[in-house]
Formats: sequence, C-alpha cells, structure tokens
Amino acid sequence: MPPSDPFASDPILPTDPEGLEVLHDREYRVRAWKVSHAELVLRGAVRDQKPPGLYTPEDVRPLTIHHMQVELRVRFPSMEIVGADVLFETHPHVSCPRITDHYGQLVGLSIARGFNNKVRELFGGPRGCTHTTALLMAMGPVAIQSIWSMQASQSESGRMVPGELTPEQREAAA
Repeated sequence: MPPSDPFASDPILPTDPEGLEVLHDREYRVRAWKVSHAELVLRGAVRDQKPPGLYTPEDVRPLTIHHMQVELRVRFPSMEIVGADVLFETHPHVSCPRITDHYGQLVGLSIARGFNNKVRELFGGPRGCTHTTALLMAMGPVAIQSIWSMQASQSESGRMVPGELTPEQREAAA
C-alpha cells in the first residue's frame, strides 16, 4: 500500500529568507486520484493565513482568513465534470457560503477546452468567490496532467503514447 502522502517530505518553497517578517501566507493544493478507469476525482484547497500575533498579540496560532475546498468528479476520457462540491471552511463574511450551490453549474462542463473562460464567465465578480474562482482555475491544469497518468495506469507498459490524446486534450495541455 502506498504511503498516505507521498509528497509530504518535498516542500514547494525554499526556506524563508532570514531576518524578514512574514506578512501573509496563501497555499493552493490540488490533487487528483483515479476512481476507476472511467473517472477521476480532483480535490483542491486554498487557504490564506496571517502569522500568529499579527492582529492579536496573544494569538499563538496563525489566523486563517480564507479556507475553501473544492471536489470535482470528472469522467474520463471526455473530461466532463460530473460532480462538484464546494466547502467554505473559513470565510470572512457570513454571506460567503450562500453561493456554494451556485457551483453546481460546473456539472456538465469540460474541464479541458475553454474551462478557465467558462469559470470566469460563471463565477467572476459578484457571481462567485474570487478565491474559489482562482482555485478552480488552478484545478484545470491538474486534470489535464492527469490524462497522461490515467492513460499510463491503464496501459500494459505504464507508458502513455502522445498520439492517444484528442486534439482538444493536446491543445488544453499546451
């Protein structure tokens, strides 16, 4: 059985510069899993934090301002979104979670061709959450990268043949 997090010991950023005060931290994380030969699931999160004590001196833990999570179920190889769930774990305004049902409009969209434009059209400005919109746009390329992984996991050799991609998939991955 593979380890629960094979990437835990591989930090994405270099160590902090010495002598500088951290003001803000934003993390994006997106992962994809194979559900079956015909489906994958993507989970993404964005989290904004302020360092401990920045706003309230006695705070010993970071202050989380935003923490949004998105789960997309995607049919393979069509790359059509068949399920979408959005969770506003931490948000600065009481009204923020009221728009979570709006993200159901993702169902039926292709996460490949034209995805970012459609996300901006559906959820840009007052129609959505800026942070969740940015997260969705970070999730699209992960889905495209997963095409090769899905094909490799289904081939006998474990290698993907580039010619197996549709023209739309090749264009979206470029």
